[in-house]
Formats: sequence, C-alpha cells, structure tokens
Amino acid sequence: MRHQISRRSLLLTGAASLGLAACSINSTSESADAENADNEDQFAESKWRQLTEEDWRARLSEAAFAVLRDEDTERPFTSDLNKEARTGTYHCAGCDLALFSSETKFDSGTGWPSFYDVLPGAMGTKSDRKLIYVRTEYHCARCLGHQGHVFEDGPEPTGLRYCNNGVALTFKPA
Repeated sequence: MRHQISRRSLLLTGAASLGLAACSINSTSESADAENADNEDQFAESKWRQLTEEDWRARLSEAAFAVLRDEDTERPFTSDLNKEARTGTYHCAGCDLALFSSETKFDSGTGWPSFYDVLPGAMGTKSDRKLIYVRTEYHCARCLGHQGHVFEDGPEPTGLRYCNNGVALTFKPA
C-alpha cells in the first residue's frame, strides 16, 4: 500500500515545528532581555544617546549606519574581521566601547565574526521578531548600536555564539 503525504499534513507539520522552535528561542530571548537591562542603565545619560540621526550619519559610513542605527545585516563573508587573528579587543564602531576580547573569538563558519562571550557590562539585548521566530538581538550598551544576534550553538564554556556584523566593530591590537 502506497502512503501519500497530503500538502495539508506537510504544512501543518512544518508549522508545528516552527512554533515549537519559536517557543524555545523566545524563552531564551526573554531571559537575556532581563539579564542585560542593567547594562543599558549604566549609560543612560551618555552623550552617545543624545546624537541625532544626522550626527550618526556624519560619523559613520553608509554601511555602518545601516547596521548600527537601522539594524541591518551586512552580507556574510565580507568583513576583514572574519580573518583577524591577532590578540586585542573588538570595539563598537559607533562609540568605541570595548565589547569583545580576541580570546573569545572563534570561526563559526557563518561568515560573520563570532564570539562566545562579551566583556562585562558591554551589551544589552532585546527580542527581535522580524522573522517568523524570535531571536535575541544584542547591541552596544552605551550607544545602543545594533551589533548582531546571539544563538545557543556556540562552543564551551558558554555555549553561545554572538554573531556580529563586522562593520559594527573596530579592532584594536594589544
């Protein structure tokens, strides 16, 4: 007897799978939001929060503005920082806050600079619902510039992968 899968069954199974995935990611996103709220508060009065859109456009390249201020994503494998292997620190391209140590950088194979941990107090997070599932977006705690998204598929010891837009970073060698 031949068994056929109906289009309806296939669609319902796919929708149910996406729903389950979204629920698990959503719980991660909400806990990250709560954990990192204090990071933003320490910079609430920062001069970087007072800059206008025109100020940011004057300071940043078009690509950096699109990522940092409009939450865009650069194309994968386009950043020179993917291959950066020197010892040093990665800073926010918007306000120069130190965000990552080179000790936590790893090659994720995704085409974006990836890190398994951030420097203390450097990041804030929020839920990103632009896709059909919820992701956790992270941003510079000082200027609120979008950096990327964090996922739970990174290496030990954290198990996290901070997938960063290279154009949102600058590198300072040690």
